[in-house]
Amino acid sequence: MLQQLYSRLRPAAHDDEPDGGLQMDLQRLITQSNRRNALRMVSLGGAALAMSGTARAACSLIPQETAGPYPGDGSNSVNGQIANALMLSGIQRHDIRTSIGSASGTAPGLPMTIRLNVVNTASSCARLSGYAVYLWHCTRDGLYSMYSQGVQGENYLRGLQTTDEDGIVSFKTIFPGCYAGRMPHIHFEVYRNANTATQFSNALRTSQIAFPVAICQRIYANTDGYSASVNNLAQMSFATDNVFSDGYATQLATVGSTVTTGVTATLQVGISG
Repeated sequence: MLQQLYSRLRPAAHDDEPDGGLQMDLQRLITQSNRRNALRMVSLGGAALAMSGTARAACSLIPQETAGPYPGDGSNSVNGQIANALMLSGIQRHDIRTSIGSASGTAPGLPMTIRLNVVNTASSCARLSGYAVYLWHCTRDGLYSMYSQGVQGENYLRGLQTTDEDGIVSFKTIFPGCYAGRMPHIHFEVYRNANTATQFSNALRTSQIAFPVAICQRIYANTDGYSASVNNLAQMSFATDNVFSDGYATQLATVGSTVTTGVTATLQVGISG
């Protein structure tokens, strides 16, 4: 519109008008308008690129990590016997707070529901339905069932779930404690399906879940039974952790809800399916 008005007035413009008169004013307006539009397009383009980069980052492959010394996946032994919770009847379950089989203990602690969304990084983060996730972690005291003294006869805080049509598995458990030398974490292995989830060698990916420091501090300071975790966490950081020190962005769970009612933790797990 400014350009059309400028064209109409151009023949009537006079050289003796101050600064070119109305013609020059219109030309300046046109130039300023074009510049603003150009900057706006650059800004929009940058935003689009940023969103594209975010999408790519969100579809990253989760790092391969150690299963640690207490996996219970058939890779090691306890007292001369292979420790393999995957072969236990009833290991496929949602609530992993109570032991199964001949064991009957229940792990105390702040209730937590953890949801993992398993996606295929080789196919634009397509949801992976029917995959199996074996998950395990320590008690609020930093002990591992099947291995640690006092809980060797238990198998709680271990379980297997198959992803639903949206690629999601959900476990009802407790918030893990922080033991000396490690940041709070949860272990898991991803298998092609429940039939192959019988021993560690069939796992497609082994990794660990991290938690925001501020959330951990709040839980440990305000929940009964986690007093030892307060001191242990104060002596650790992601930078000094032997697993997360090389990066943990794709392993950091999003944690919601409150300390009084329990917490929910969610994480997208990218594998090359």
